[in-house]
Amino acid sequence: MAGIKALISLSFGGAIGLMFLMLGCALPVYDKYWPLFLLFFYILSPIPYCISRRVVDDTDSASNACKELAIFLTTGIVISAFGLPIIFARAAVIAWGACALVLTGNVVIFSTILGFFIVFGSNDDFSWQQW
Repeated sequence: MAGIKALISLSFGGAIGLMFLMLGCALPVYDKYWPLFLLFFYILSPIPYCISRRVVDDTDSASNACKELAIFLTTGIVISAFGLPIIFARAAVIAWGACALVLTGNVVIFSTILGFFIVFGSNDDFSWQQW
């Protein structure tokens, strides 16, 4: 039953994060939809780590180059997702208030993605592969 509670709380966190992103785009004060490009970063961020987990044997003896590369690529994607709204705001494409809402949404969404991998990433009795 603990897995169901974690799944519900993660989906709630994802909905809150997307709400902040949509508020940064759709409020009449801001009315620019450029920050929706961050949806690509949300989709791309877990892909390198998921691929590395499928390719690599999970031995705890030493660090693995494939897993390190996946973490590096994921970090680059996450940093790019935080940098894009700031660049948009500096170039006056979006307002600074919209930038703040989008950055708040980024924190919530990436925390939700991290929480998903923490909760369902272990090889315990309950994992996301059962779904």
